[in-house]
Amino acid sequence: MAAGAVVLGKTTVPEFGYSGVGHNPISPTTRNPWNPALTPGGSSAGSGIAVATGMAPLALGSDGGGSIRIPAAHCGVYGFKASMGRVPLYPGCRDERYPGMSSWESLECIGPLTRTVDDAALLMSVLAGPDPRDRHSLPAGDVEWTTATAGGVRGMRIAFSADLGYLAVDPEVRAIVSEAVGAFRDLGATVIEADPGWSDPQDAFWGLVMADTDLTGMRQLVARYGSEMSPHLVDLVSRPWTAEQFTDAAAARKAVVNRMWRFMADVDLLVTPTLTVPPFPVGMQGPEEVEGRMVSSSAWLGFTFPINMTGQPAASCPAGTTAAGLPVGLQIVGRHLGDASVLRASAAFERARPWAERRPAVLGESAGVVGR
Repeated sequence: MAAGAVVLGKTTVPEFGYSGVGHNPISPTTRNPWNPALTPGGSSAGSGIAVATGMAPLALGSDGGGSIRIPAAHCGVYGFKASMGRVPLYPGCRDERYPGMSSWESLECIGPLTRTVDDAALLMSVLAGPDPRDRHSLPAGDVEWTTATAGGVRGMRIAFSADLGYLAVDPEVRAIVSEAVGAFRDLGATVIEADPGWSDPQDAFWGLVMADTDLTGMRQLVARYGSEMSPHLVDLVSRPWTAEQFTDAAAARKAVVNRMWRFMADVDLLVTPTLTVPPFPVGMQGPEEVEGRMVSSSAWLGFTFPINMTGQPAASCPAGTTAAGLPVGLQIVGRHLGDASVLRASAAFERARPWAERRPAVLGESAGVVGR
């Protein structure tokens, strides 16, 4: 507000942000603007929809496991998760009085969802900087946000991984992103196919989430309101978590971080699909079969949450659409504190393959699957 923004209102999220979809039991289900039968992704579901449908040019998302990049990918807009600490977090993750708000402290980032990369950089120029209420917040000054989108990727060395070496990925998503990566080659970058080399850290990620969670407070909420809460959240909070599971999760994060910095020493950027699947029907936490393989209901988030474990900057760019007209996202990951490189590469990709003018049909005119 001090920077001149007009705040329109609040948008819908799942309970306490503990989901990659936009459903919660106390408000109408958020729906994908390209096809209302499908999920828009989450947890920043309403923000993605607001930008995709033109209700707002800018929106904020909170990303503890992908929750900026997920709705950006599913709604066909741009989402930027800065390096951990770039945007101070208060009261989110820092207010011990409220169980849900005191969670995800070592994973969470606040950032923009926008129609263009320049708009995201502009919003970052307002959001970024230190705050004494966030002990992890970084000093300002090492990134010139509004000029970070200039230049290109010529001379960059970019690693592309279609599946991180272990994920089941929808064949259409794999094909769309693999083709889109060619834009970086055309722009003068060297693109190699390579995987960072860690094993699937999904169990460790949820251990980190629970270690960050006020389990006492959340279990009191479950005892009082559990019948009204989403079953997946009740199950997650109610499990008999052990100290060993939490310390194992911390050790697994260290392994991922060490794998990643060594991998990124040889490349400027890592590019992947943002998600393993296109948007799927509302009411699901995630598909349990992908590419002919049985997977967990949260496996579709497999490209996003490892980057919260490392704290690196990452963005989701619209990469193309499926045969059904559904958006598919391409994720760009930068080195530690390499926010400017992510924005520069994102802007170069946008100039090569513009997406801002492609919008879902206005709600009420059609089912929303035909862009214009």
